[in-house]
Amino acid sequence: MMEEGVYGGGKAGAPFDPLTFVQRPQVILRAVTWLFSVIIFGCISSQGWTLNKEGKEECLYNGDSNACNYGVGISVIAFLASIGFIAGEYFFEQMSSVKTRKRYVMADMGFSAFWSFLYFVGFCYLTNQWSKSPERAFGTSNMQAAITFSFFSIFPWAGAAYLAFLRYKQGSDQAFAPSYEAEPNTTGGYNSYPDATDPDGGYSQPPFSGQPSQPQSGTGTATVDFGYQSQSQA
Repeated sequence: MMEEGVYGGGKAGAPFDPLTFVQRPQVILRAVTWLFSVIIFGCISSQGWTLNKEGKEECLYNGDSNACNYGVGISVIAFLASIGFIAGEYFFEQMSSVKTRKRYVMADMGFSAFWSFLYFVGFCYLTNQWSKSPERAFGTSNMQAAITFSFFSIFPWAGAAYLAFLRYKQGSDQAFAPSYEAEPNTTGGYNSYPDATDPDGGYSQPPFSGQPSQPQSGTGTATVDFGYQSQSQA
């Protein structure tokens, strides 16, 4: 079992709460990125191409097929990635390994930041090509919507990257935090022999003190200087 709060997740094996799951900021941002990717992909795919005078398909972004392909490409990948990260958020609570959680958080942070940058490039690219395109009655609303939601997509992806960074920072701080509590400072000393004290607070004389005993007069007793007496025959 892992401690609660490691890399921003709960304790591994905790019961799943659907209401709490859908209210998590990471899940909400992934749902937004998924929705925006569907809109961009749908707008370009449905009305982004038209037939030119030669009967060939031509992209409405100034006839630049790369612009249409770029918008569709990053949106399809964003669509799949959003679903994958939503699933990852579900399994994140079940990850009992700190290293596995760390790899997931790092992948989330890197991919989200990179895709936010790609959407920024896509917004600039599509806007530039659309400004050079001739006026058309067909597909104008869809092309402008694709540009608009490309701009909007920058922020939820950047927000997801920021939340992943906070998770990574939290996990790093916990990794270097001390895992023990300081022992309380005790001012009192310890008694070597707690039961050896007499009522007056002194210590009783220990055995084998080495003090020689006085010989008794008139007896044949020999004194041995080892703290005890032995009797011998005179």
